[in-house]
Amino acid sequence: MASESGKLWGGRFVGAVDPVMEKFNSSIAYDRALWEVDVQGSKAYSRGLQKAGLLTKEEMDQILHALDKVAEEWAQGTFKVNPSDEDIHTANERRLKELIGETAGKLHTGRSRNDQVVTDLRLWMRQDCSRLSALLWELIRTMVDRAEAEHDVLFPGYTHLQRAQPIRWSHWILSHAVALTRDSERLLEVQKRINVLPLGSGAIAGNPLGVDRELLQAELNFGAITLNSMDATSERDFVAEFLFWASLCMTHLSRMAEDLILYGTKEFSFVQLSDAYSTGSSLMPQKKNPDSLELIRSKAGRVFGREDKEAVFEVSDTMSAVLQVATGVISTLQIHRENMARALSPDMLATDLAYYLVRKGMPFRQAHEASGRAVFLAETKGVALNQLSLKELQTISPLFSGDVSRVWDYGHSVEQYTTLGGTARSSVDWQIGQVRALLRAQRA
Repeated sequence: MASESGKLWGGRFVGAVDPVMEKFNSSIAYDRALWEVDVQGSKAYSRGLQKAGLLTKEEMDQILHALDKVAEEWAQGTFKVNPSDEDIHTANERRLKELIGETAGKLHTGRSRNDQVVTDLRLWMRQDCSRLSALLWELIRTMVDRAEAEHDVLFPGYTHLQRAQPIRWSHWILSHAVALTRDSERLLEVQKRINVLPLGSGAIAGNPLGVDRELLQAELNFGAITLNSMDATSERDFVAEFLFWASLCMTHLSRMAEDLILYGTKEFSFVQLSDAYSTGSSLMPQKKNPDSLELIRSKAGRVFGREDKEAVFEVSDTMSAVLQVATGVISTLQIHRENMARALSPDMLATDLAYYLVRKGMPFRQAHEASGRAVFLAETKGVALNQLSLKELQTISPLFSGDVSRVWDYGHSVEQYTTLGGTARSSVDWQIGQVRALLRAQRA
């Protein structure tokens, strides 16, 4: 129980803690988010103590009832945090003593803040992973729905910010949705490793009083029990994994946001953001700024640079907001099909010209060179690639014949990529089916 100083550890110390050190050491400003799971863990531990004969049934009931009161105060916003409450655990135990007196001191029997802190954090993060998983699932579903509804729209695919090849708009959406499915799977894997019970490990050596850890596991619905008490209270692999998950997910979301920012400029005019996810300029009345997307990108940097327990709460809040905003952006986005179609140009079919020669039996390296010569010839003449005459193409290779005109059809270009994962209609439909199956499996 807390000493006269109000500290759980104060018996060994004489005099007051330096106020600067007090503030420096305090975590109550952010770990108050753990109030509910701290009460939950304490309830389970009290039942473990009662089973071990360390609490009477009456004492356990008294503690459980008082913990309900503590929880009620937090839920209603009436819990009063004292200056001496350095963390949520101190605050709750201090309040417990105010409610029931010295019996509250028995709750910490055999328990250390070491195993209490990590138990609370695992409980909170397990719950938070479920919440974030649902938000991510909704974003992916929104993207797949959009891909399915707009699979007939063609537009330029880019590499190095240069027009590369014609693709389906749906193919672009799915390129980001598929990356997010990996994030979704990874989050569930992280959650599984979070869902391991450390309570009953004490400080480092374990619990010497016969507390049943399997009872605690059942009470708190953990999937497994930590194997080593010293490792259990010191490791934060699960925190690092969660933060890595968030960093990687934010990388994927930032990439998507960057593309949409470009596609929404006047120079591209492929898409238009809803006013609900845009802002204006304080100086230039004509401006419509994609701040939702720019904030997604900027917040990625904040997630990348965070670490340890405090970071978990901030990163969780950021991920929650970003996923909801991204879902809103995707669901309300308008596309300009005509501008996308106009942005397609014959030079993007240079690879198709090479494939045409490959299908005539020419080795790809030679075909690539021949296509490059055709591009050069068109540039020299100041005409589009598809305006070269058959006679001019035949000066490059006699394999060119009248059927070369088929190469200049953008729909035909896109439809040739029928292998699984390609941009042809059949492949896009297959991708949509695969992502939907993954979503169903994750919700099962």
